[in-house]
Amino acid sequence: MTFTKGMSYWVTRMNKFNWGRGLKHLQARYFAPTFGMLFAILTLIAALSFPQNSAAQTYQFNTVSVEGNQRIDTNTILNYAGISRGQTVSAGQLNEAYQDILGSGLFESVEMVPRGSNLTIKVKEFPTINKIAFEGNRKLKDDDLSGFIESRSRQVFSPTKAERDAAIITEAYAQNGRASARVTPKIIKRSDNRVDLVFEVFEGGAIEVQRISFVGNRAYSDRRLRKVIGSKQAGLLRAFIARDSFVEDRLEFDKQVLTDFYNSRGYVDFRVTGTNAELAREQDTYFVTFNVQEGQQFRFGQITTVSEIKGVNADVYQDILKVRPGVVYSPTLIESSIARMERQGIKDGVDFLRVEPRISRNDRDLTLDVEFALVRGPRVFVERIDVEGNTTTLDRVVRRQFDVVEGDPFNPRQIREASDRIERLGYFSEVDVEAREGSRPDQIVVDVDVEEQTTGSVSFGASFSTNDGLGLSIGFAERNFLGRGQQLSARIAGSADTINYRINFVEPAFLGRDLEFGLSTSLFETSDRNSLFDTTTADLTPSIAFPISENGRLSLFYSFGYSDMDDYTGTSGILASEVAESGRFSSGIGYRYTYDTRRTGLNPNAGVLLSFGQEFNGLGGDQDYIETTARIVGQTLAFGEEVTLRATLEGGALSYFNDQESRAVDRYSQQIIRGFEPNGIGPIEGTEHLGGDYFAALKFEAEFPIGLPDEYGITGGAFYDIGSIWGIDTTNATSAVNSQDFELRHVIGVSVFWESPFGPLRMNFSRALEDQPGDEEQTFDLTVRSNF
Repeated sequence: MTFTKGMSYWVTRMNKFNWGRGLKHLQARYFAPTFGMLFAILTLIAALSFPQNSAAQTYQFNTVSVEGNQRIDTNTILNYAGISRGQTVSAGQLNEAYQDILGSGLFESVEMVPRGSNLTIKVKEFPTINKIAFEGNRKLKDDDLSGFIESRSRQVFSPTKAERDAAIITEAYAQNGRASARVTPKIIKRSDNRVDLVFEVFEGGAIEVQRISFVGNRAYSDRRLRKVIGSKQAGLLRAFIARDSFVEDRLEFDKQVLTDFYNSRGYVDFRVTGTNAELAREQDTYFVTFNVQEGQQFRFGQITTVSEIKGVNADVYQDILKVRPGVVYSPTLIESSIARMERQGIKDGVDFLRVEPRISRNDRDLTLDVEFALVRGPRVFVERIDVEGNTTTLDRVVRRQFDVVEGDPFNPRQIREASDRIERLGYFSEVDVEAREGSRPDQIVVDVDVEEQTTGSVSFGASFSTNDGLGLSIGFAERNFLGRGQQLSARIAGSADTINYRINFVEPAFLGRDLEFGLSTSLFETSDRNSLFDTTTADLTPSIAFPISENGRLSLFYSFGYSDMDDYTGTSGILASEVAESGRFSSGIGYRYTYDTRRTGLNPNAGVLLSFGQEFNGLGGDQDYIETTARIVGQTLAFGEEVTLRATLEGGALSYFNDQESRAVDRYSQQIIRGFEPNGIGPIEGTEHLGGDYFAALKFEAEFPIGLPDEYGITGGAFYDIGSIWGIDTTNATSAVNSQDFELRHVIGVSVFWESPFGPLRMNFSRALEDQPGDEEQTFDLTVRSNF
C-alpha cells in the first residue's frame, strides 16, 4: 500500500464509521491510546504534502526621513539606525534599529513608520536640564551632594541616570548612618524643552549602634576591644556625637583593626569568624556582634640570621637586631628588624639586599623561630615617581616621604612605608601608591595618586579652671602652609587676669633634609597676679631639631627673652627689691634631647619618654644663668590592658652666676604636684610665696574603669604625688624665709575622667598627707576646654 492509498483508506473508514453508536467502544478501546499517535501522523503528512508559500517580510526603502528632532542632528539619528537607502532590511533588523536609537539615551520615545518605499523615524527628544536642586537635605550640603551625582546642568535629562543618582545619594546617607534615607528624583517642566531636576531627600534619623559585643574573646574584655574598633556605642550625648551611627562599611575596617590588634600581641591565629548587625524590631538601632577566635599567644623563639650573598657577614646583621627570645611576637617587630637590616645593607654598599623572614612554628612551647635570610633581590630600579592629584601641595612635599629617588634600587617595603608616611601627613583624604612596570622590565614607575583635603582651621575656644577662671581664645592654624608642608599657627588667649599671644612656624624639611626648623614667639602678661604684682614675659626662639637614633631626637635653639615685674602691693622685702629692678633681657643657647619609645618600643603596651635639656644664658643681655630641666615618664597597660599605670619624675634647677640672683618671674612657681595651688608651696616670706630655684616631683597615677558603660566615656583614677620647690637667695629679705630647704609634700587623691564632646574633662579630689606651714592646699581641681 502506497502512502497516498493508505491515506485514502483511513479517510474512507472514518467516513463510514457510525460515531453515535460506536463512540463509547471507540473511546474505550481505540481512541484514547491512539489519538496522540494519529494526530502526530496527520501533522507530519500535512507538513510534507503542502509546500511553504509564506516568507519573512522584508523592506526596501528609497527614502529614510527623521521627524521630531530639534537638538540632535538627523545624520546622528540615521547612524544609530544603520539603515541606508535601497538597503533590504528584515522586520528583525528594523526592530534592532529601533532599539539602537532608543538605547542611545537621547530620546524619550521612538517610532518607526514604514510607508511603502518610505521610512519615517519619529522621535521625541529628552529635555535638557536647566538646573539641579536638592530639597530636604540638612546633614549633607548641596555642594557635597552635587559631587556625588552624574547629572549636570545643560546636559540631556536621562531618567535612568537620575534614578542612579538618587541611589548614590541614598548610599551616601547610609554611609553617614542614615540607612532609612530616601531620595526621589522629580522634574519640573520649563519652556524650550527644558526641565529642572529636583532630588527630594528624606534624610530620616540616624540609626545608632545600641550595643557592640564580642563572642569568643577571653584574653581581652569587650570594653578593651570596643576601644580598638571604629564603631562606637550610643552614649548619653548621642545628639552631639555622630560616631555611634551605624555604618556597614565600617565593619570591614573594624575586622582589620581587631586582627592587627591581636597579631601585634602575639595571637597569630586570630581571626574574625563573622559579624552580625541585627536591626532592632523598631528599626531605630543596631546590635553588632563580632565572633572571634583568639587562638594562643606566641612569643619569639630562636632568632638567627643567615647570608646567601657572597661577602656579606650575617653576624654583623644579627648584632643590630633588638628583638630577643621570649618577647611577645609581633609583625611590627619583624618589619622594624627588616628595615634595620636593609639600612645596614645600604651603609655597607650591598645593592638589592632583601631580608626574608623564615618563620618556624613550635606549637609545643608556643614560640616562633625566626630566621632572617639575607638574599639578593631582583635587579629592578626606580625609573620615576609620578605624583598626581595635588593641586596645592608641591610635588617635593610628597617626594621627600620616599627614601628612594629615581635610579635607586626598587624596594617594595620602602614604597609601603612611604605610603604610610604620606597618609600620616594629614594633607590628603585619599592616598593611593602603586608600582608598575616602566619602560623596561627592570624599571619600575611609582604612581602616587592623592586627593587633597582642608588643612587650615580657625578656632574659637573657651576654657575654665579653678585657678584661672573663665578664659577665651581665638586661633588660626595651617598644617600645609602654601602647599609647602610647613606649619603656621597663631593664637590669642586671655582671662580676667592674663593675656597670651603666640605665633609658631615649623619647616619640617629644612634645606631638603630631615632637619626641622622652628620659629616661635610669645608674649605673656598677667595683672594683679595673686594680688601681688604684674608680670610681662616675651621670647623669640629659633630652633633646629633632627633625629640622632631610632627613638632619640636632639633640638638646638637660641633664645632671646624679656621679663619684667611691676605694681607690687605686698610686704616681702625680696619681692619688693625684685620688682624695683627694671626689666631684664636674656640671650642664650640651649639643647634638648628626647627619647620616646611609646610608638616604636618592643612592648605595644608600655613606653618611656625621656627629656633632658639645658639653656645657657649670658650671650649678651642682662642675665647670666644656666637652667637644667629633666623629665622621665613611664606608662604601661595592665590587667588585660584595662588599667593604665603611669609614673613621672621631673625636676629643674636655676644656677645664676656673676653675682646675679633669680627673680620671682623667672623662678619655679608652677603647680608641680596636685593638691596645692599654683605658687602655693616653696619658700615663703611672711604670707607671700616667692618661688624657688629648684623643684622636683614624683607622681604616680592609675586610670581604670569604674563600672559605668564605656559609651559614657567616664573612668576613674587615683594618684599619689610627692614634690618640693626650694632654694632662694635671702639677701633682701626683711623677715624670716620659711620652706627654703628641700621639704617634701605628700598628696593622695582620686580623679574622675570624662571624654565629653566638649573635650577631656578631669576632676581631682585630693588631700595633703604632709605639708608645710604657709602652703596653700587645693582639695578640688576641675579643668575643661571647649572649641566651638
